[in-house]
Amino acid sequence: MEDLLARYRRHLELERGRSAHTVRAYLREASTLLDHLREVERIEPAEIDIAALRSWLAERAATGASAATLARSAAAARTFTAYLTATGVLAHDPGSRLRPPRRGRHLPTVLTADQAAHLVEAPTEEHDGTGHRVPGVPSAREALDASTDVSADVSADASEEARIARAVRLRDAAALELLYSSGLRVSELVDLDLTSIDADGRTVRVLGKGSKERVVPVGLPALRAVDAWIREGRPVLLHESAQPDARAALLLGVRGRRLNVRAVRDIVDAAAREAGISRHVTPHTLRHSAATHLVEGGADLRSVQDYLGHSSLQTTQIYTHVSAARLRETVEQAHPRA
Repeated sequence: MEDLLARYRRHLELERGRSAHTVRAYLREASTLLDHLREVERIEPAEIDIAALRSWLAERAATGASAATLARSAAAARTFTAYLTATGVLAHDPGSRLRPPRRGRHLPTVLTADQAAHLVEAPTEEHDGTGHRVPGVPSAREALDASTDVSADVSADASEEARIARAVRLRDAAALELLYSSGLRVSELVDLDLTSIDADGRTVRVLGKGSKERVVPVGLPALRAVDAWIREGRPVLLHESAQPDARAALLLGVRGRRLNVRAVRDIVDAAAREAGISRHVTPHTLRHSAATHLVEGGADLRSVQDYLGHSSLQTTQIYTHVSAARLRETVEQAHPRA
């Protein structure tokens, strides 16, 4: 089984050009499917049929997996059986007949424009790139506003801890601004390199799902935050012995390595608490919010599709429903005859 999964990994990476995140997810699904075949169905991969696939999906559903999760599992299984068919392990592809349970419409959680502004301006604690926190210092906005006067914060007798803490504040400000300004996925944010930012063109080059590249506008507050981080924060966190990946990375943890996804989630969570937002907020909430605010501001769906990197306009259309739902809620609260 390990040999089969290793070959499948190479297929996903080299032939299909899938992102590292997608490769891990598809391998995880393939592994659970193979375990099910061995332990429950007691058949070999060459014997997979539609009944075995449906049995595996039903087992996933019995564990409480959501419709969205089951849909992703079914898609991963179809990719795996297509690979097995193409390589001659299967004579016919049973995955082509596998359909997940119908997904209900789920409107994403979004912030108001004021909530988003408060969140990107006011994280309270530092995160070191591994999910651990370091001592707090003034807010990210205060650190950013002071960035033009280095002597105010980084005097000759400043402690190393204070220098690192301030650098982390500047990094957090840049990360939060980019998430909201450019509607980035968290995986896209941590994958950014220094060369991804075009300050003159006010854009960022993003490598999205399926290794598809897009160029997205960056707002002035985000550019200002990124500039302050690159000039004054990043040199503090970049170690002399840093590996090539860290030297190329835009965002770093305090250990000098590329910032990771978990740390960004912690940064967003801490900022939401400081902003007084009671609901659970994730990096994807900022992406949803940015798209919804664009639609509410009059942006056409095709532009929003390009902005988000959606392969299908149908995926982008969810934001028209979000805007309509928000409008309906406002009318019901404010209109005297609602």
